[in-house]
Amino acid sequence: MRRQGGLVKCLQKLDTSLRRNIVTNVVASSAEAPQKDETDEKEGRKSFSAVQVERQGQAERSVLMSCPPKINEKKFLKYFSRHGDIKKYFFYERNGLYAVVEFAKRECVESLLEATKIPCLSNEFPMPFKSRLLSLSHYGSAASPNQQSGQQCQPQTTIPIDQLIDRLSRKESIDQQVTSLMETYQLTDDNSRLRFLVCSLLQDIAAAYFPECTIKLFGSSVNGFGKLGCDLDMFLDLDDISGRRTKKQESGLFLEYQLKTVSTERVVTQRILSFLGECLDQFGPGCNGVQKILNAHCPLVRFFHHPSGFQCDLTANNRVAMKTTELLYLYGELDPRVRHLVFIVRCWARVHGITSSISGAWITNFSLTIMVLFFLQRRNPPIIPCLDHLKDLAGPMDNSMIEGNDCTFVSDLSKIQLQRNTETLDQLLHEFFEFYSAFAFSKMSIDIRKGKEQIKPVKNHLHIQNPFDSSLNISKNVNAAQLERFVALCQESTWLLEQTKTNTPSGKGGSASTPWGLATLLQPTNVAEIKSNRKRRVGLTSDRIKGLIESLKNGTQLKKS
Repeated sequence: MRRQGGLVKCLQKLDTSLRRNIVTNVVASSAEAPQKDETDEKEGRKSFSAVQVERQGQAERSVLMSCPPKINEKKFLKYFSRHGDIKKYFFYERNGLYAVVEFAKRECVESLLEATKIPCLSNEFPMPFKSRLLSLSHYGSAASPNQQSGQQCQPQTTIPIDQLIDRLSRKESIDQQVTSLMETYQLTDDNSRLRFLVCSLLQDIAAAYFPECTIKLFGSSVNGFGKLGCDLDMFLDLDDISGRRTKKQESGLFLEYQLKTVSTERVVTQRILSFLGECLDQFGPGCNGVQKILNAHCPLVRFFHHPSGFQCDLTANNRVAMKTTELLYLYGELDPRVRHLVFIVRCWARVHGITSSISGAWITNFSLTIMVLFFLQRRNPPIIPCLDHLKDLAGPMDNSMIEGNDCTFVSDLSKIQLQRNTETLDQLLHEFFEFYSAFAFSKMSIDIRKGKEQIKPVKNHLHIQNPFDSSLNISKNVNAAQLERFVALCQESTWLLEQTKTNTPSGKGGSASTPWGLATLLQPTNVAEIKSNRKRRVGLTSDRIKGLIESLKNGTQLKKS
């Protein structure tokens, strides 16, 4: 009975905290909404922090629910409009129909939750934890006859590679292929909203025990390089909790919280994540397969969020990762060719097994992205500036020292003046493969801070300097075989793109088409084929050279005679 009483109190605390988080600062939130950077809005470019604030606000005003397979959209909207104005809604399929509804104000969410009932189950006993993950049901056993057969659902995952190749093969230019690839793979607005909503749902749980904490997204979900289906990386931020930076008075009375203490910050992180992992496992609706990986270099809790279909990793106080995310976002915003080239190269790498979702000796997506950025810095003139230049442009508000590392760079995009480079995307793609086909990996290191090759400080096969800590190599896991394979594929892709210059697409519209351009690059190839093709081309070239020499000899002999 004592344990049951403790469980009820625990759940009541979670419920109370959830309500408090939803209704507090409503006035402040609505006041913040108009204070957007109008210049950024007009130019269509927003700072990283502005995008995060906007997305987080949308998430806090939203609910996620499972729906019946057939539902009348008018009745759906009428039902939810009782609680306030709906700003945005969309449906998606994930082993059933789901919907996300964003209200204009957070008070609307509180009103909706007040009208939501706890289910009565005959043979099971539900945990009475209230969240913004809901279930929508019909009254009665059957749907009414006038209900629609299905809702328009935006895709939340990528299509199979063979379908993508077929789609690209039907395009009539490289530019059209690139556009199609981006439309197929890039995170949609709805998918981004869903990611922030899942993050917000987890924050409701964490804030019950650590008030004022926030859970933030980092990595591919928010840096602009994420594709549909990528993992959801989050970290628990405890730095902005009030009272941490309050200065002690020189005299007089003052108060401090009584807290338990441990020896290191790592132990704090491990204990907090262990506790939150247990909460997610026991009380978190939709959180399945919770794993507490606390002895890793960066302790984390890994789980699967069933309603969204996201594989989630939750860490704590991962500050450098957040600055790296912001840096990649900034580079992606500077020139559209940056994101386009990263998407193409990442897709190409995944098809050919250069990258993998499984840990090992593969090149990671992060390392590959840094390699693309470095290549773009090495163009003449450079397409994007080096990190040191971005640091020189930084203002006082941009100063950032994290764990002894200088993570300072400008956040105001309008301060960055780019040089005029008119290279087309297909030129850049060809040059990228050619650049790394001949790169001196045995001697040189890749460094986007300087924007120039550096002498390798250690004997790793692939050395890519961490942007904010030059002593770290983000690609030290890559072995000789994987690097050799990468170079061989770069050489093969260079040759394939050269052939594309003389080939034209053979299909139009809905007709079948032979793969060409990007579609040719994305066809799976094994290393044995690459080596044999290279030997064959070398042999053909040698034969042509021999023939040319023989003809010259014959011509010389004829002249002498």
